[in-house]
Amino acid sequence: MTDSVRERYGRFGREEAPGRSAIYEEWAIGVERDTAVQAVLARIPATHRQPPLVFAVTRMLGAPLAGFDQWRAFLLAHADEIVAECAVRRVQTNEPLRLAPLLPVLSEIDGPIALLEIGASAGLCLYPDRYSYRFVDAHGDLRTTLDPVDGVSGVVLTSEVRGDMPSVRIPQVVWRAGIDLDPIDAREPRDRAWLQGLVWPGEAGRAERITAALDIAAADPPELVRGDAGVQLEELAASAPHDATLVITTPGVLAHIPWAARQALIAQVQDMPARWITIDSPSLHHAWRPPVDADTWPGFVVALDGIVHAAADPLGRWWEWRAGASDLRP
Repeated sequence: MTDSVRERYGRFGREEAPGRSAIYEEWAIGVERDTAVQAVLARIPATHRQPPLVFAVTRMLGAPLAGFDQWRAFLLAHADEIVAECAVRRVQTNEPLRLAPLLPVLSEIDGPIALLEIGASAGLCLYPDRYSYRFVDAHGDLRTTLDPVDGVSGVVLTSEVRGDMPSVRIPQVVWRAGIDLDPIDAREPRDRAWLQGLVWPGEAGRAERITAALDIAAADPPELVRGDAGVQLEELAASAPHDATLVITTPGVLAHIPWAARQALIAQVQDMPARWITIDSPSLHHAWRPPVDADTWPGFVVALDGIVHAAADPLGRWWEWRAGASDLRP
C-alpha cells in the first residue's frame, strides 16, 4: 500500500504542483522519499488520500507552511488525528471565480432567479449578484466592469475574455440554495479554515477571494441541504419561489459523481422545469449540443440547458464566447 502512496505523491510532486505551489511540490517529493510518512498516509482510505486533501487537513490542524522536515514532524506527531480527519473530508473546490464565465449565460435568463447549486460546498458560487466583475483582454486591459447595485463588492472577480465580448449584466437572485454531501458553514471557524486550507500556497489572490466570499455567505447564509442530489433535488427545488425562474447549476461537481449516477442526475435535471448551467470537462458527459470534440476543445465547456456557449478555464481565469452559440435554443 505504501507503494501506491509513493507513486501518487511522486506524480503529484513532479506533474501537478510545479508552477502552482512550490511548497506542495516540496512536500510531495518529500513523501515520495520517506517511508515513515508513507506508512501514516497509507492508513487513510484511498479515496481520501489525495495530496491536496491531506495537505489541506494538516494545515487546518496547525501544520506550519514551512519545509518538508517541519511538515513531516507535525504529521508524525499528529498522525492519528490527521488520519481520522482525512477519512471524513473531501476536496471541495468552492471557487467563486467560476462565476465569471457563467455570468454571460446567467445574463440570458430573465429574472428574478432562484439559484440552486448541486455540490454547493459553502455556497460561494450562489452569489453572482453580490460580486464585482472585471473582464479584461489578454494584455490585462479592461473591457467591461460590473458591480452590484450597492457598489463595488469585497469580492472582485477578474477574468480574461478571449474573442468577442457578449452582453453581461448582474442577475436578480431572489433565492439561493444548495445540496452537498458535506456542506460547509461559512460562519463556523473550523469549516472556514478547511475551505481556506484547500487553497494551494502560492495561488496569488485566491485565498483573499475565498475569505471575502466566505464573509458574504456568512452575512446572508444560503439554504444548504446535506445529502445526495439525486434524492434531495426535487424536494429542495419545490421550496423555491414559484414566481422566479429556477436555475440549477453544477459547476465542477459532476466529475466527482460516478458515471451512471452522473448520467441519471443530468437526466433528472433536464426533466425538471428549470434552466441548467454547467461548466465541465468536455469528456465528462454526452449532454452537449452540438457535440464537443474533447480532443480539440480548449479548457472546459460552459453550457445552458446542454447547449454549448463558451470554452473556459476550469476555475474561471479565462473564457471564450463561441460565436453563434447564443443563437441556439433548447
